[in-house]
Amino acid sequence: MIDLRLLREDPDLVRASQVARGDDPHLVDEVLDADARRRSALTEFETVRAEQKSLGKLVAKAQGDEKHALLTRAKHLAEQVKALQSDADAAEAHATELSRRISNVVEDGVPPGGENDYVVLKHVGEVRDFDFPVRDHLALGEGLAAIDTERGAKVSGARFYYLTGIGARLELALLNAAVDKALGAGFTPVITPTLVKPEVMAGTGFLGAHADEVYHLPADDLYLVGTSEVALAGFHMGEILDLSAGPKRYAGWSACYRREAGSYGKDTRGIIRVHQFHKVEAFAYTTVEDAYDEHRRILGWQEEMLALAELPYRVIDTAAGDLGSSAARKFDCEAWLPSQERYLELTSTSNCTTFQARRLGVRERTADGSMRPVATLNGTLATTRWIVALLENHQQADGSVRVPAGLRPYLGGLEVLEPAR
Repeated sequence: MIDLRLLREDPDLVRASQVARGDDPHLVDEVLDADARRRSALTEFETVRAEQKSLGKLVAKAQGDEKHALLTRAKHLAEQVKALQSDADAAEAHATELSRRISNVVEDGVPPGGENDYVVLKHVGEVRDFDFPVRDHLALGEGLAAIDTERGAKVSGARFYYLTGIGARLELALLNAAVDKALGAGFTPVITPTLVKPEVMAGTGFLGAHADEVYHLPADDLYLVGTSEVALAGFHMGEILDLSAGPKRYAGWSACYRREAGSYGKDTRGIIRVHQFHKVEAFAYTTVEDAYDEHRRILGWQEEMLALAELPYRVIDTAAGDLGSSAARKFDCEAWLPSQERYLELTSTSNCTTFQARRLGVRERTADGSMRPVATLNGTLATTRWIVALLENHQQADGSVRVPAGLRPYLGGLEVLEPAR
C-alpha cells in the first residue's frame, strides 16, 4: 500500500512514478481527495462523539425539565454519531480502495517505459559457438528420458509435464544447491504453504492487474501461490519484528502455480512457460535504510547460482511499466537460450520497500521505541526453468549433456548425462 504521508507531502513524486509505469497520474488526486474527505468525516464524527460523552455526564447530574431536554439532545446526538460513524467508515473504505490502486513508487533510476524498455546492466560469460546442430531442451530432455510433456498433457492438460529419472534428479540438484547457497548467506529454509487466504494474496499485490493469472479455489476461498514470496510475506503478518541484528531472511521451497493467462501461443513447447513448477525463493525483511543494499546482495547470490550452473547471462534493470505493482525496482538475470538465440529470464529480484508490509501490518520497533513498516525483498535462487538453459547450453553432439562442476556433488558425482538407450 502506498504511504499516504508521502502522497500528501510529495504528490508530484507519486504522479511521476505513475507516469513512468504507464499508469494514471490523476489517480493521485482522487486518492488525495478521498483522503481529505475521510479525515473530514472522521473529525466531524469525533467532535460529535466528544459532545455526546460530555452530555452523558451532564445528564447524570441533571433533574426535571433540564434532564428531559438533555436526554432529548442525547438521543439526537446518538443518531448523529451513528450516521457520522457510517459516513466515516464509508469514506475510509473508499480512500483505502483507491489507495490500493496506486502501485509502489519506483526507485530513482528505474527506466521508464514498458516490457521492451529495460536497460542491460552487464553480460556475464561467453555465448557458446556450436559446431553441430543445436537441439532444444525438449529434444534433449526426451532423449535423456528426463522430460515427458505428452503424458503431462494426457493427465493434466496443456503446459503440464513429468520430470522423470535424471530430469527429477536434476531439478532436485538445482533446488538443493539453492538451499545450500541460501544457508551460507544466513537464510532460514522454509517449506511453505501453497494455498493462502485472500488477504495474504492481496497484501502482496497479486490480486491487482494480474489477478487473472492466479488460481482460485472458490469453495474454500483460497488461492494457489505462484511463488513462495506470498506465503513468506504473510509469515510475519500483523507482527512487530526486531531487526536490530540485521535482516530476517527466509528461503522458501514450494510448488508454484500460474494460469499463464494471456500467454497463449508463447513458449508452448517444452517446459519454459508452464502451469506448475518448483522454486527456491529468497525473501528478506529489513529496514527501509538497508533495503537498497539488501536488493543488491540478493542479486549477487543469484549470480553466484548462475555461475555454479556455468550459464552465460545478462542482468537487466526492468522498466517501470513492467514491474509488478508491489515492486519499486526489479533486476532480472536472463540466460542465453541457444535453440532460440535469445535470452530467457531465470531469476528476478524485487525491492518492494514498505508496500507489502503496510498492507500486511508487518512493522519494526526502532531504537527510540516507535514503530514503522519494514521493507520486504524477494528473489529467485533456482527454479524448474533452469533445466531449460542448463540442457541447451551444456549439450554435446551425441545428445548427452555435460554436468557443470558445481552441480556434480548433487548428482552423485555424475559428469555427463547420457541419452537413454
